[in-house]
Amino acid sequence: MYKKMAALLLLLATLTLSGCWDNNEPERMLYVNGIGIDYKDGKYELYVQIINFANTAKSEQPANPDTPQAEVGHASGKSLDEAISNLYNTIDQKVFWGHLSYFVFSEEAIKEVKLSPVIDLFIRYRETRYQIWLYATKDPVEEVLLVKPVINKAITLSKLGDPHNSYEQESFIKPANIRELLIQLNEPSHEALIPLITIKDNWNSINETIKAPDFAGAGIVTPHGFKGFVEGEKARGIRWMSNDTMRTGITVQTESGSYISLIMEKIKVKIKPVIVNGTAKFDISVSANGLVNTITDEVTPKEIENLVKKEMEKQIRTTFKEALNIDSDIYRLSEQLYRKNVNEWKRLHKDGKVELTEDSIQNITITINKLSSDRKSFERTIH
Repeated sequence: MYKKMAALLLLLATLTLSGCWDNNEPERMLYVNGIGIDYKDGKYELYVQIINFANTAKSEQPANPDTPQAEVGHASGKSLDEAISNLYNTIDQKVFWGHLSYFVFSEEAIKEVKLSPVIDLFIRYRETRYQIWLYATKDPVEEVLLVKPVINKAITLSKLGDPHNSYEQESFIKPANIRELLIQLNEPSHEALIPLITIKDNWNSINETIKAPDFAGAGIVTPHGFKGFVEGEKARGIRWMSNDTMRTGITVQTESGSYISLIMEKIKVKIKPVIVNGTAKFDISVSANGLVNTITDEVTPKEIENLVKKEMEKQIRTTFKEALNIDSDIYRLSEQLYRKNVNEWKRLHKDGKVELTEDSIQNITITINKLSSDRKSFERTIH
């Protein structure tokens, strides 16, 4: 009798325990890694990259190289919500958005739709995070989402999903996520940079040509729209004006016409606002270390240093001038005045931005703290 009572009490106790009956089974869900957004003929074009976690092993290589790591679905709608609903109609399983890593916006989407409504839609849900990377492209969005990593590495470690890995080796355009974008748009001059991605066919395997994403410049966005792109060589000055630049290359030309390549590290930037005749001017100081990789002439370290200083200043001014053509404060000079002389900023700003001209950058001082060579010599190996 006692044993029967104990068994009955134990059974009643288990009825009060909470279970996992309302949880979703992982194998019955699809996982989103990337989203592409285009805008054509008054409709949103949504592209969703679904990844196969079962094919991503702990070794960071796909378990079965012959099985696709990702597939891309497409749907359109008069609103983004409608496009997502239309996509759900063609999906076999429930979609989980918590692993979303990046957005890719077409040029048309940034111009016509703008970033704000898209970001606002996704960050309202608890599954998504503020650490989602943002990119712009002039190429077909679907083509960008279908790019696979070189040597078929795990797609979760691709350049788009894990941009800091490659940025540490060559710092051109700093990766931007939603959190950083919102911070910059809320501060003067209320502009932010997002990397411009292009697709290059510059890798080959035995069986096929491999396409790879390339950081080709930056797009300038505001809370209310899109100003344009600064691309290619005209965007090279951005890296010298960021304390986040970790390592980047530069090539200079000697008087004899040959070239010397260096790696620049430990870039530090200081911007000093100065009021001259009632207008804002800016003095810029940039310091860096240089490592000489290639020497083709008999040149002294001092000559190399002078060439590097001249080229760095040229790139800074070229990028600044190019940005002025689209009315962009690409170096966020307005923010520097706001933080260091707020009274003058209040007097001069319009919608958070100070009026800038080519002469707004008054002086640029470049300091090479250390210039070295891996070979401990600035002479050619073979004479």
